[in-house]
Amino acid sequence: MFPATNLGALERYRVPVAWKGELSTFDPRDREAIPFPRSETEAATAADIAEIDRLQEVLYAQAKYALVVVLQGPDTSGKDGTIRRVFSPINPAGAIAANFKKPTPHELAHDFLWRIHKAVPRAGIIGIFNRSHYEDVLVPRVHALAPADRIEARYRQINAFEQHLAENDVTILKFYLHVSPEEQHERLAERLSDPAKMWKYNEKDFDEAKLWDDYRRMYEEAFENCAVVPWTVVPSDQNWYKEYIIAKQVRDLLKGLDMHFPGLKK
Repeated sequence: MFPATNLGALERYRVPVAWKGELSTFDPRDREAIPFPRSETEAATAADIAEIDRLQEVLYAQAKYALVVVLQGPDTSGKDGTIRRVFSPINPAGAIAANFKKPTPHELAHDFLWRIHKAVPRAGIIGIFNRSHYEDVLVPRVHALAPADRIEARYRQINAFEQHLAENDVTILKFYLHVSPEEQHERLAERLSDPAKMWKYNEKDFDEAKLWDDYRRMYEEAFENCAVVPWTVVPSDQNWYKEYIIAKQVRDLLKGLDMHFPGLKK
């Protein structure tokens, strides 16, 4: 089951089923979905986060549904910041973040979904994925680590996996954090100059940034082939705008679930 979500103005960021477009049609600095200034947007985001915290308590108490929030995007697109600012106010007992980096030799000895399925939250929990199973159809294509037929098979397996979760009351929200090459370059440069961000520096990030066009094409193929759960392309050059969009969609989805506090046990 995929709960209906009333996106309203945010529909402009939803990738339609059977999409065959280009990421260039989405503006990383777009702000057209919100008619009010930054200060009011940030206040609305704070209100949405407070409501997520309240709804998460009901989710946890009822223990019927689970939610997976997938955050994909290039380096510096703001995945860590989103987790920190949107989800850290939630009761730690009811939210778990998983970070999927380069697979270890032990993980590579299993099928590519093994480590992902292990991280799927149990009923009552919100799981936030910093990267996800989509890394296994992106990186292998860009770096020629797997043949095309293997990637095609993984597209089918991802769709089956997400359908399986949905049929077992695990709802998925998939966000692509869309940052411009110019903004990415500026953020990477900050890691060389800002003492608070130097720990994030990895010289390979600059090499990966040079493959921007290749990764963009691979994301476009993922959007086209893996639409069982729809994608939202989030303009991410401005963090406050990105956080508003994600918080609102999470809040609206939780409100759309049939949730209530259970009564006294007999």
